[in-house]
Amino acid sequence: MRLLHTSDWHLGQHFMGKTRQAEHQAFIDWLIDQVRQHGIDAVIVAGDLFDTGAPPSYARELYNRLVVELHDTGAQLVLLGGNHDSVATLNESRPLLAYLSTRVISAVADDPADQVLLLSNRDGAPGALLCAIPYIRPRDLLQSQAGQSAEEKQLSLQEAIHRHYQTVYQLACDKRDALGLVLPIVATGHLTTVGASASESVREIYVGALEAFPTSAFPPADYIALGHIHRPQQVGGLEHIRYSGSPIPLSFDEAAQDKSVLLVELNGQGLQSVTPLAVPRFQPLAAARGTLAELAETIPVLAVQGTTEQPVWLEVMVKGDDYLTDLQSRVEAITEGLPVEVLRLRRERGSASANLQGGTRETLDELSPHDVFAKRLEQEELTDELRQQLTTRYRDIVASLTEGAV
Repeated sequence: MRLLHTSDWHLGQHFMGKTRQAEHQAFIDWLIDQVRQHGIDAVIVAGDLFDTGAPPSYARELYNRLVVELHDTGAQLVLLGGNHDSVATLNESRPLLAYLSTRVISAVADDPADQVLLLSNRDGAPGALLCAIPYIRPRDLLQSQAGQSAEEKQLSLQEAIHRHYQTVYQLACDKRDALGLVLPIVATGHLTTVGASASESVREIYVGALEAFPTSAFPPADYIALGHIHRPQQVGGLEHIRYSGSPIPLSFDEAAQDKSVLLVELNGQGLQSVTPLAVPRFQPLAAARGTLAELAETIPVLAVQGTTEQPVWLEVMVKGDDYLTDLQSRVEAITEGLPVEVLRLRRERGSASANLQGGTRETLDELSPHDVFAKRLEQEELTDELRQQLTTRYRDIVASLTEGAV
């Protein structure tokens, strides 16, 4: 049985004013080629297919195209809901997609047996059993009880999630026994585990109020395919518990990461091998940090990755305490004529910034929410137009929240 484990696609992401449509389109084309080349039996997307609960139309089109083209390869598709995904959106076409070898598990099922899926090889023979566990919301498993302390709620939820994994795993074992076959068992999850290394694009989610789920609480499945963390990694150094990571960099601190999907081979004896398949970089992305003098040397080196038609998307962090009012124009002079596009320009907060803040001696009690937001904007290099747009948007949000509270 050959599985392709991937996660965290975030179709529809709007990145610093840029669409990722071309990158995602190129990734899907590449993925279909890998499925054909390696004879993949099933593709598992372990959560966060979409970036928002209401994805733009082009993201839905990419999704539909994936389903159709993957069906044509003879491979199955299993899609698990993530914390970014809308249960209602994923459920919209679930019955129809079932006819195209695609199964969608958007949320915890009322009957845990519905989360046990039989995966077949390309010849139609049973190949593995899947404990299809998506992102778990606290309300999926628990009802709030009066009088519980925060610690008691944490322990109750952790135990409930542990029981859910064990229940679904035992149902998979029972189904294997009923079939009378020697089949490997695979489990999924979309959560943070103890020891996982995240990045700034990962929205912090908790297992209820828990910061991370213990690795020891997973059932003894032959392979556990995880999503949510964008950095590919083994959990606790274990070969069979892995995050595949996102296929494209979703933030500038992921720019230097090698992205991949995981080719997982199993048989009746269990896990045989896990092979990362490196995903090509479809859009150059880089981060530069240093003084203006250092940036004048660094940025031209990074610019080699780009072309006039596809410039490098760049984040620039300027070091130094000198409060330069013309910082943006100085960076523009450095990048002039180079195939780069600065999407974010930031100033590193140093001692001068700390001294400035210390000198004001203002407290939150003395400032309105609008004052706090204005002071935060002062720390960023923004055009007057963008500054005004952000200020107006913030005032609208505060006004709507205030009306809702009334």
